[in-house]
Amino acid sequence: MWKWEAEGEAKAVIVIVHGAMEHHKRYGWLIEMWRSSGFHVIMSDLPGQGVTTRANRGHIHSFDEYIIEVKDWIQAAYRYELPVFLLGHSMGGLVSIRLLQEEHVNIAGIILSSPCLGLMHTPPKMMDILSHLLNIVYPTLRIKAGLTVQMATRNEDVREADSNDTLYVTKVSVRWYRELVYAVKQAFTELERIQDVPMLLMQGGDDKIVNKEAVKDWFNRAPLSEKRFKEWPKCYHEIFNEPEREEVFEYAKDFVFSQLKSIGYIV
Repeated sequence: MWKWEAEGEAKAVIVIVHGAMEHHKRYGWLIEMWRSSGFHVIMSDLPGQGVTTRANRGHIHSFDEYIIEVKDWIQAAYRYELPVFLLGHSMGGLVSIRLLQEEHVNIAGIILSSPCLGLMHTPPKMMDILSHLLNIVYPTLRIKAGLTVQMATRNEDVREADSNDTLYVTKVSVRWYRELVYAVKQAFTELERIQDVPMLLMQGGDDKIVNKEAVKDWFNRAPLSEKRFKEWPKCYHEIFNEPEREEVFEYAKDFVFSQLKSIGYIV
């Protein structure tokens, strides 16, 4: 777990949860934007990704491993005795949703960035059926994820950096895939269990990875007292890496400030 402290007096703590295949080092720009704006940032790599392990890369036994891990990060954020905000991107958004369905955490708000609530491209039906059997007899079998950085962002600098990134996961296990699919299903079937916290959901309008219609459907059905949806028309999946990322960040920061004002923390 890593912590980046704000310049000057901190207003709140941002806990960032990254997406599938990636790791915390890809969030350097976003971390610095929050830090320089007066926020502490806490982040780590999810199990089986980044620098957490080399032996089980792209594999988990249960999606609950992610939920338990992120809960620990939030517990660490409490030590600052400041309002805490959760920011989850893609699969990290799904992890954040499932956390709020399974646990009660003390957070001032949640930001979801193109949350993984449905995929644009799924395996052929026969492969999907076969994956159920393999999940029992050979759950650690790894298959190519089929995702590329070209699908994730239009930012050429990020594309170039990712092409040489040895921490990027390129294969995932059958168990990982089945757990992801089941977690997406639970995000919908257990909607009524979600903790009622203010939410900002931002979605790339030209997302090549996540099905934005499924995201909109989930958002419209989410039983939250306060929720805000923003689609960024030209953006691919990684809205915080896109050419418009400064505008995206300012929108997210405005949400955080509005929540801090509503709870009387800042004026």
